[in-house]
Amino acid sequence: MSKRPHFRFIINPKSGPSSKVDVAARIKLYLDHEKFDHDIVYTDYAGHAPELARQAAEQGCEVVVAVGGDGTVNEVAQGILHTETALGIIPRGSGNGLARHLQVPLTVDAAIRYLNHGHRSKIDSGTINGRPFFTTAGIGFDAYISSVFAGSKKRGLRTYVELILKEMRNYRHLPVKAVINGKTIETELFVMAFANAAQYGNNAYIAPMADIRDGMLDVCLVRKLDMFKALQLSYAMLANKPASADSAEYFKTEGVTVQTDHEMMHHADGEYLGKAKEFEVRMVPQSLHVVAR
Repeated sequence: MSKRPHFRFIINPKSGPSSKVDVAARIKLYLDHEKFDHDIVYTDYAGHAPELARQAAEQGCEVVVAVGGDGTVNEVAQGILHTETALGIIPRGSGNGLARHLQVPLTVDAAIRYLNHGHRSKIDSGTINGRPFFTTAGIGFDAYISSVFAGSKKRGLRTYVELILKEMRNYRHLPVKAVINGKTIETELFVMAFANAAQYGNNAYIAPMADIRDGMLDVCLVRKLDMFKALQLSYAMLANKPASADSAEYFKTEGVTVQTDHEMMHHADGEYLGKAKEFEVRMVPQSLHVVAR
């Protein structure tokens, strides 16, 4: 690497809206080449980005920039966790949860200009059964929707909401036993969301009080839900307000364990991870450098 800070851009060529932008050309146009060197690499398959990011950190890259959606951001961040290399983001997804929480501009040109300022800070990360997440993880209905959404050809908030309304009536609530702050909670579960950041993406706030730098996990527990309570919760999420006490309960903790007799779906940063009967969720404070204030 040269003496100037080196940026590596990891582009997921499958991310982005139908109106394609030549991101490589915009990088050449708007990155401050007097201050930074850079190169550009492309992912070839799901799971490629962590490997590319890890290599960049080992080579001494100052910043690795994820160009893609929440899945790409998660994978790049995994590759540079616990290193001195910082995560930059050029958002190209449908939700852009971490970019929105960190107030990274959502357009390509503005996001590149934002990188030029070089503001660095550190944020927390979380793990669910050992898998890192940076915005939210969850079990229950939100994980089920993640699995359905992954197979949908349409993206965006409207599609997400349509899926929720369509699938909610048929969703089967399952009994769980959770331990939070030493207290055991046994209930039939609709959703248990584990939030490092405040929102899922698309400005849908599951935990408005979440602070990505406080070393604490914000847990949103939604027990068995009827349609009226579901509408209350949906309004609260879109209004960036905590839901009413009869719709959701909130906890701050360093970790959670959950057990269930029936396998339940789970997700990390919106990526469906499969099913399990036991879950361990933990915070890893100040574990990721980011280009953000």
